[in-house]
Amino acid sequence: MAAHSAGILLVRGHLASREVLIGHMGGPFWARKDEGAWSIPKGEYDPASEQAWDAARREFEEELGLPVPDGPTTELGVFRVTSSKQLTVFRVAADLDVTAAVFGEFELEWPPRSGRIERFPEMDRVAWTAVAVARARLVTGQRRLLDLI
Repeated sequence: MAAHSAGILLVRGHLASREVLIGHMGGPFWARKDEGAWSIPKGEYDPASEQAWDAARREFEEELGLPVPDGPTTELGVFRVTSSKQLTVFRVAADLDVTAAVFGEFELEWPPRSGRIERFPEMDRVAWTAVAVARARLVTGQRRLLDLI
């Protein structure tokens, strides 16, 4: 059975000047990577107990420490991003000052098999990014979202 995630693709600007908000994934695996190491704010949810839009808003706020800004919202659809994960994505057209972002954290045994539990940010930085740049930076499964904005 597939896991379910929901996320928000925040978009600002028009046509050639359009930008999207993406975050660099935190933790040791992604630390020295740039291309293919960025994501939209998203996270898992249980569709039996939570609606995708509610989960997307919750995850956005947990990962960035900022509320989802008000703006026109469109569900872009449900996308299979890995063989075992479906991602429901909502496009929100709005601006957001990200300088006050406070990133949520996760725990991971690090180094592996050391018995030590370390805390890492879910995202370690976030940036408004031109669509062409975002296409190279986003993880492969999310790149096609840029064709829908």
